[in-house]
Amino acid sequence: MTNSSPNPGLGQNERLLLVVLAALLAAGLLWFRGGLHPEAPLERLARQSLDLPVALGNGKPTVVEFYADWCEACRSMAPAMETIEAQHRGSLDVVLLNVDNPRWQPELERYDVNGIPQLELFNAAGEAVGRSIGARSLSELQALTGALLTGSPLPAFAGVGAVSSLDAGDRTTASDAATMAGPRSHA
Repeated sequence: MTNSSPNPGLGQNERLLLVVLAALLAAGLLWFRGGLHPEAPLERLARQSLDLPVALGNGKPTVVEFYADWCEACRSMAPAMETIEAQHRGSLDVVLLNVDNPRWQPELERYDVNGIPQLELFNAAGEAVGRSIGARSLSELQALTGALLTGSPLPAFAGVGAVSSLDAGDRTTASDAATMAGPRSHA
């Protein structure tokens, strides 16, 4: 028996064509959105950053950011950090160290990290020249990195200061350190 209605349904070829078009559209949307697991700027920067000793020894100024995946301020600052890295690729190193990774515990202690995001700023000789605590805007990051690149004094922003050269004997004692808040304590 044949269908003699004036408005027959879609044939097999038309249905196949629609399925193919739908699949192509879905694949295109997935590709434009970054795949199944789009990578945020924070993860992208962390994945591509150099090892700290390499960055400090390669003759380029370096910005080290201590961060955590759960830190909203770190996440909000990540697009600006990504812009800085892209603008100065080849002349400035951006290194991200996750405070939740036990691998970085010596660096957390060495740079007295007790809040995040914390930026450690190094000149081209790998010497610490400043520190920034708290989230920074793109314009603030541009001013900080501009000063690093030109060897100028760091701009005077709240939470930014030069790093002093205290001896190890002048640092916090073990009993003092036990009562201090760590970078993960404000979660």
